[in-house]
Amino acid sequence: MTGGLPEPGIPAELQEDCALTELFDRNREWASRKTASDPGFFKRLVGQQRPRYFWIGCADSRVPATEIVDLDPGEMFVHRNVANLANPDDPNFQAALQFAVEALEVDHIIVVGHYGCGGVDAAMAGTEPGGAIGLWLAPLRKLYRNTCASHDANRAGRAVSSEELCRRNVSAQVAALAANPVVLAAWSRGAPLMLHGWVYAIGDGLLEAVQPPVDSAQCLPAGKLE
Repeated sequence: MTGGLPEPGIPAELQEDCALTELFDRNREWASRKTASDPGFFKRLVGQQRPRYFWIGCADSRVPATEIVDLDPGEMFVHRNVANLANPDDPNFQAALQFAVEALEVDHIIVVGHYGCGGVDAAMAGTEPGGAIGLWLAPLRKLYRNTCASHDANRAGRAVSSEELCRRNVSAQVAALAANPVVLAAWSRGAPLMLHGWVYAIGDGLLEAVQPPVDSAQCLPAGKLE
């Protein structure tokens, strides 16, 4: 604002929103700090991005991908959705995967779930969520039912925890990636592409691997594609 008058070219509703103004202020401060510590930072970003990693994570606001692994912008290509699903029927996900593998030629695809995931909790709820979220979480609800059946048969009396379903979900998404045509085509042409399954613990900020890396369809343990 200048002398109590609106700034030209900026909608009044944006100028009146203090929260949005704060975001612009924070953006300028961040850019200034980056330039001060590394004068060539933004010039380098203007060029073609060359990330080695494709991160498939949850949309949860508490799980910032590059910050968790201490990487700068440009070092990781990121796709996020509710419950970090690698659904080949989702054109948004499939387009991101194709771009990461074929255009960026990433070396590593990392599926990262997190404990305390609202999508996992919703999939475990007795009542199926309605609307788009219900449709989106349908594969995860099916995984939960299968997991319960497995535990009922093999570990009577032990409840399936959300943490366990979170880990199972990550492994299931790695299995889905190992059967995805984009990934299979990359392996068939000899691309050094590795799949990983991790879980992030919000409580302490640490990552853990939930399965060995996969570099071919044959590396996946039997039953993981079910």
